[in-house]
Amino acid sequence: MPGDADDDMLSWDESVFRDESVFEIDHVPETFRHRESQLESLKYALRPAVRGSRPLNTIVRGPPGTGKTTAVQKLFTELRARTEVRTVRVNCQVDSTRYAVFSRLFEGIFEYEPPSSGISFKKLFGQITDRLVEEDEVLVVALDDVNYLFYENEASDTLYSLLRAHEAHSGAKIGVIVVSSDLSLDVIDDLDGRVQSVFRPEEVYFPVYDATEIYDILGERAKRGFHEGVIGDAELDRVAELTAESGDLRVGIDLLRRAGLNAEMRASKAIAIEDVESAYDKSKHVHLSRSLRGLSDSERALVRVLADVDGEQAGAVYEAFHEETDLGYTRYSEIINKLDQLGVLDAEYADVDGRGRSRELTLAYDAEAVLDRLE
Repeated sequence: MPGDADDDMLSWDESVFRDESVFEIDHVPETFRHRESQLESLKYALRPAVRGSRPLNTIVRGPPGTGKTTAVQKLFTELRARTEVRTVRVNCQVDSTRYAVFSRLFEGIFEYEPPSSGISFKKLFGQITDRLVEEDEVLVVALDDVNYLFYENEASDTLYSLLRAHEAHSGAKIGVIVVSSDLSLDVIDDLDGRVQSVFRPEEVYFPVYDATEIYDILGERAKRGFHEGVIGDAELDRVAELTAESGDLRVGIDLLRRAGLNAEMRASKAIAIEDVESAYDKSKHVHLSRSLRGLSDSERALVRVLADVDGEQAGAVYEAFHEETDLGYTRYSEIINKLDQLGVLDAEYADVDGRGRSRELTLAYDAEAVLDRLE
């Protein structure tokens, strides 16, 4: 009899995945394609550090999911393996104040966390620079998602301390890479004048991958992550097509993983188009999930309020927000601006009869999708 159906079904101890970690968003691939010129530009900026000098400061810009973080991680791994250069990457979505950034630098240099209380910034800063001078080490700091420092008005103070370290502590050699996915942010113009005078960075831009590059990269991930025969050309084409529509490679990587899980749920050894289509409903919100993950309790509270009163004037939203959190209008306005910059909400000015102009607040995503990801 042709084609026993059982041959196409997974047994209890089988999986479609050869290595599921390949589909994790923060996975650093062995082969990093279509970013050769960007890597060369970053190597050029970092080359002085290998010779024991301060490297050139650099701004890395580009839309989400274009390989910026992967490029930095790739080069930092290479630097640590081949040189004595000290590298620390700080996720500013998590560490969004100057003190938090320097606590992460302290941990990267001393390999243990600083005391959680009782140590001033000045002392923390001094211990870091003293160690660099004592060991004659060069430190390269990557401020990943630096836009979060701007949202919290911490960017200028943080960069000022890093860029002036050699003046406050003679012999300290620190270079800075700032990484931003917010294309509306002009890093230089939004810094204080005292920082602008010393921050003269190289700029490296990461454009959106084109359709051919997306297919190539996702095909490589699929080859490493799935067993042979799990995903066919038609299914991979559809994943690449949906990824190109979003402009974010992370959508495609997450989509491959979810499609594989859908196939396993059906106990199938192969991914079908239906597995891809149903997975896309969740994968297309990868950027939203990432944005919500870094919010504070009060910021999450405002998102929940907006889901209930979507499209209302800012004043009406504030009343509901204040009732839930007891926070004042100044903090409320700061959170509105941050969520607007993150793309979680749209704040548009509209004319209100008899009251001039007011901001109308609407979620940038379906309310149900937002609430699902807040849980």
